[in-house]
Amino acid sequence: MTTFADLELNPKILKAITEAGYETPTPIQTGAIPAALKGKDVLGIAQTGTGKTASFTLPMIHMLARGRARARMPRSLVLCPTRELAAQVAENFDTYSKHLKLTKALLIGGVSFKDQDALIDKGVDVLIATPGRLLDHFERGKLLLTGVQVMVVDEADRMLDMGFIPDIERIFGLTPFTRQTLFFSATMAPEIERITNTFLSAPERIEVARQATASENISQSVVMFKGTRKDREGSQKRQLLRAMIDQEGDALTNAIIFCNRKTDVDICAKSLNKYGYQAAPIHGDLDQAQRMKTLDDYREGRLKFLVASDVAARGLDIPSVSHVFNFDVPGHAEDYVHRIGRTGRAGRSGSAFMICAKRDEKAFAAVEALIQKEITRLDIPAALLEEWAPKKKPAREKPSEPVQTSEPKPDPSEKPAQQNRRRRDRRGNDNTVVGMGDHMPSFIALSFEERRAS
Repeated sequence: MTTFADLELNPKILKAITEAGYETPTPIQTGAIPAALKGKDVLGIAQTGTGKTASFTLPMIHMLARGRARARMPRSLVLCPTRELAAQVAENFDTYSKHLKLTKALLIGGVSFKDQDALIDKGVDVLIATPGRLLDHFERGKLLLTGVQVMVVDEADRMLDMGFIPDIERIFGLTPFTRQTLFFSATMAPEIERITNTFLSAPERIEVARQATASENISQSVVMFKGTRKDREGSQKRQLLRAMIDQEGDALTNAIIFCNRKTDVDICAKSLNKYGYQAAPIHGDLDQAQRMKTLDDYREGRLKFLVASDVAARGLDIPSVSHVFNFDVPGHAEDYVHRIGRTGRAGRSGSAFMICAKRDEKAFAAVEALIQKEITRLDIPAALLEEWAPKKKPAREKPSEPVQTSEPKPDPSEKPAQQNRRRRDRRGNDNTVVGMGDHMPSFIALSFEERRAS
């Protein structure tokens, strides 16, 4: 069995690895580290949670142990798609380089430009950045990339999803042609293939798992859901999520819940808190300080449920996540692999659940096609179905006799005077005169000729 000592790393790095509690390298580390130490370009293809971060930070630290950084000219560059992933890489760098005098700078959004400029001006051995913030510093004239000896692109397929590929190509053009490139991705889309063919020189390809497969340590299940009414679908879906959480019982120690939209992240987190579940949202619209505090609370166990958008799907390094819930089926099938990859890490077992609404069935079919596996179907709990069933209305009783709503029609055989008397009787007023009553003047009954003669 290969050990880290067999990889011929710097003794000070090996000491830091031992102190961190690691003994045996993962397959991606076993393949990538020796090739990187030989100065070769590396193309690493592996699912999330396989130890990709250490597979480039360890050889990078080894190679940077000798030499000195110059002002505004970093010696190495690591590009990450999200702030969280960049912060994770920075933590790994601190862990493995603590016995070496190396410096770093973390260039991410939500942090003051002034503080970042101060670090760059002193000179750093490794620069860890998101593409947008890196180019902001470059365009302000605060950064030169001509001294980069090693360049790392992490989660390249996520870069593609987020529209960073033009920025990546531009950054490649700003670095020396002689640089060493370590390129990592979970999938190999045609656009990613094109970039590797353009910017990597005879790379050593290390592929430790079939492209876009989920870890075998993760059990996967789905509930096919249809709301009883369109206006109740959202609340019923959240009710189903809570029922699924409750069914897991003590087996669920903590969980990440993924939603497709930021608004749904906020609504879902608020709903969980309303019903007594410790939950907090994390997505791109929150400021960096709030996001980091939420992650710290989750890592320290002060928070049990993290409700996230895909901005966090690849930027979280929490080895003991027991469950992942896909509140929505992801729009891109590859995102499903990265979401559920937050559990079942470091050899642990994990559970992944998904709620598939009627409108998401096409996206769900794409997920099964990608992972080449049928996901286990679960039934909606019977108690919920009974609660959602439409209630029958009680039958209305018919009146035994028709209700008289208007006066009876007059009898045609009656004379007008008789009809008038009957109306007066109904009104209860015999003294009321209707028309001329029985006292018609005699002259009215005369004919025209008789009236003229009189």
